[in-house]
Amino acid sequence: LVCLDALHPAPVLFWFPSFLTYADAFSCSQSLSSLPCAFLSYVPAYVPAAVSWYDEFQRLYDTIPCIEVQALKEHNDQVLHLSFSHSGCLFASCSKDCTVKIWSNELDISLQHSSNMRPYNWSYTQFSQFNSDDSLLLVSGVFVGPHNSSSGEIAVISMENFTLLSRVRNKPYDVFGCWLNETNLISGNLHRIGRITSCSVLWLNNAFQGIESENVNVVKRLFKIQNLNASTIRTVMVADCSRYDSPDLLLDYEEQLAASSTSTCPVFDLGSDSEEEESKPKQTPESAVQELPDDGAVPAEDELQQFFDDIMGGCVRPAMTEAELENKVAELFIRNRTKPPEVNLLSTDSNSKTKYLIFTTGCLTYSPHQIGIKRILPHQMTTAGPVLGEERRSDEFFDSLDHVIDIHGHIIGMGLSPDHRYLYVNSRAWPRDCVISDPMQPPPIAEEIDLHVFDLKTMKEVKRALRAHRAYTPNEECFFIFLDVSRDFVASGAEDRHGYIWDRHYNICLAKLQHDNVVNSVAFSPVEQELLLTASDDATIKVWRSPRTVRIQQARKPRPRKLLFSWLMNQKS
Repeated sequence: LVCLDALHPAPVLFWFPSFLTYADAFSCSQSLSSLPCAFLSYVPAYVPAAVSWYDEFQRLYDTIPCIEVQALKEHNDQVLHLSFSHSGCLFASCSKDCTVKIWSNELDISLQHSSNMRPYNWSYTQFSQFNSDDSLLLVSGVFVGPHNSSSGEIAVISMENFTLLSRVRNKPYDVFGCWLNETNLISGNLHRIGRITSCSVLWLNNAFQGIESENVNVVKRLFKIQNLNASTIRTVMVADCSRYDSPDLLLDYEEQLAASSTSTCPVFDLGSDSEEEESKPKQTPESAVQELPDDGAVPAEDELQQFFDDIMGGCVRPAMTEAELENKVAELFIRNRTKPPEVNLLSTDSNSKTKYLIFTTGCLTYSPHQIGIKRILPHQMTTAGPVLGEERRSDEFFDSLDHVIDIHGHIIGMGLSPDHRYLYVNSRAWPRDCVISDPMQPPPIAEEIDLHVFDLKTMKEVKRALRAHRAYTPNEECFFIFLDVSRDFVASGAEDRHGYIWDRHYNICLAKLQHDNVVNSVAFSPVEQELLLTASDDATIKVWRSPRTVRIQQARKPRPRKLLFSWLMNQKS
């Protein structure tokens, strides 16, 4: 990747031969002139601060956090998740040892506090997140209930004195939970309707509900969404739309050139709910609910009655299985009992104040293969008002989604860019043209992990799927691998005992970071992307810094030779 010419709209890229990996190239200490390279192609990429490809090579070589400087071994079991405070001064770690540890991020990282959650019947801690002003820490874990049943629970810890402020049930446990604003967090609850049909309710909770007055509302129902084919809502996160107009970088080259796109987020279709319907025209969520039937057509409520009459009369052919019958009834019920989006959902006037709730879901099988997006309006961001914040008889209705992205594979990780403009998704693909006939038997998944990138402003995939890391567990045992995004880099864990770093501008893998077991989570410092943490099943947290940072830190330390010379001079005098 060496070129001494100035940058231009279609810059020339040079690549290292296949026998020399990017990690080897960028971690070696050879001079630029001695690195073998070969011309490959033109790539229309643009780095706003770049001057020449020589400077770009120096940036990539010198600023990648690929040098291990510290290994933290205070956990005594698998480390599952890492999260930084917004100031970068602290970070938290969750582990199978059922503790959440708070670390002070100084020159040498040190343990500041450890909370053991076993006294609250937790099995382990799995996720954490600081609120926007770093005054509170959300910790999500697995709660063991009566008869060894497991569900989730969220705890809120004060960063002032590390006291536990409140606990909120969270079902299923892999909803994880997240902050909506400084004092309110989102949790989930799951209600079974049938054998493979359920309903997910997303709740807005006050972080201080354990100590607030009983006259103050501490919880409100946000959304109620029906699930099909044994799927459930998981992995909720919130994207702030107000950040879109000043992104850290633009991955769409045409948009980089125009730099004036003002397109608003459209509402897209939900896709088909079965393999047989894929060839049919698709409807948007609101058209599926609001569209009046054509002359001679049957309204959804009458269609449901007609369907039951056909069953009783033996007119349904071919014969349906119990699961197919339940799913058909659920589909008809959704059509008749789903609220249309609110009128101002399509308005851009309040876009700067709205947020997106993002989560994994599905319509074909229990494995998460779709990303659901629901807009949260300003009036929904508080627990004020009636306890449930609902109108009369609203229990009969479900909320519609604003957009659904189908990944055609098992989603195993999601992360937002710092500007919340781009959503990065780890997935393991299904075989092409696979047909799912049994929702409880999803297709086999690939070992290769694809890292997809979606623009949340245009709701389109940026055609820059990244591939370098692998996973080996089968579908029914597949677990979440957390990823993280900084201004210039994206990092992810993998089951092949490595963490990976890619460059967001050039779509290339830059470094492999080695552990002794599965790497579950990675985290960039929000104020210093040349600092990266990795967490592994080997019970360690590794600290990685860039070559430039390591040189600066070493220069600050007095050299032994100088100390010896100074001592000798003092002896002579």
